[in-house]
Amino acid sequence: MKSINLAEGTITQTELEATAKWMTQGNRLTKSDLTAQFELEFANWIGSKHAIFVNSGSSANLLMIASALQAGRLRNTIAIAPAVSWVTTVSPLLQLGFDVRLCDCDSTDLGMDPEHLEELCKRNPPSLVILVHVLGHPNKMREIIEICERYDVLLIEDSCEALGSEYSSKKLGNHSTAGSFSFYYGHHISTIEGGMVVTNDSDLHQLMLSLRSHGWSRDLSHEKRDQLQKKFSVDDFSNLYTFYHPGFNLRSTDLQAHLGIQQLGRLNSVCELRSKNFVRYRKNLPEFFAQDSSANFLSSFSYGTLVENREEAFITLKNNQIESRPLICGNIARHPFWQSRAEDKYLPNANVVHDYGIYLPNHHNLSASDIDRVCEVFRSVAIPKFFHGIYD
Repeated sequence: MKSINLAEGTITQTELEATAKWMTQGNRLTKSDLTAQFELEFANWIGSKHAIFVNSGSSANLLMIASALQAGRLRNTIAIAPAVSWVTTVSPLLQLGFDVRLCDCDSTDLGMDPEHLEELCKRNPPSLVILVHVLGHPNKMREIIEICERYDVLLIEDSCEALGSEYSSKKLGNHSTAGSFSFYYGHHISTIEGGMVVTNDSDLHQLMLSLRSHGWSRDLSHEKRDQLQKKFSVDDFSNLYTFYHPGFNLRSTDLQAHLGIQQLGRLNSVCELRSKNFVRYRKNLPEFFAQDSSANFLSSFSYGTLVENREEAFITLKNNQIESRPLICGNIARHPFWQSRAEDKYLPNANVVHDYGIYLPNHHNLSASDIDRVCEVFRSVAIPKFFHGIYD
């Protein structure tokens, strides 16, 4: 019996061999010219002005948040994050001293619920909102952008599961001040580990380049380097080792950029395959919950649904050599690191996802017959579950 994995690597044997050959040619493996080339090509593909290559999607989130804070763009340190998200969507906010409020999920796309978001903004106005495009589906962007504009809130997007998805004829990650992406194993493309931040804000881009690499000015534009050097009266001898910001080391390598550049050429076809797979799942499982959104194009990360008997479904799938897992990590408020916090306990839709959410395999190597087999096994045991929260 063939095993059906949740995710599979995207780096081909040909790409590995080309990278191995490149490595033996005396090229610099750490961050250098190929990193800049990958950033340029990715920015062109995604439709942004700037891109910053980092060592993970988690680091991409950290860099977005830290740059907004250090740029003085935030009037306070109150932030709103989605309850249905990933730990490193939320943890950088806590690590950087934010007072974080969790927003319940929408019962259709599983992104932020606009009604609850507005309630949170009214109650205690934040300066920052970070959203997550869950499993590739766009949030209700028109409503959320209007709320952020109304309350003067800076919006950023965790698009790590949404590479290639489009809303309003523009790729996700481009609908706010900045967007993050992940190139981890099993994502749309992989650089082994890696991530990217995109932005159209040139000042923020320059700050991110500095924060990514210790806080020095080496990666900045000539104009920006000269400005900093003159402002702080730093001589040429010292400048390469002068730190203008309290930065991090979030750099990736040219080795990983080499892998990423090769995969960009077939990223469109990977996204198309993931989209077709989602449609086939939805057709095969009409009696089960399926995410729905206003995507012009859905580059599906995985197929998420809800079942009453999740453990039984998981065991049956496993016995048939089919992988499954909880839907992202459920409700962040239900995890041990959040348990000591008094607020954000009433998140009914996120609780449904936490208790009943499951997702099924979707990747570029999945065939139509694979999906049909997954659905047949799943339907043989799974009992459908739906939302009945106050935000429906």
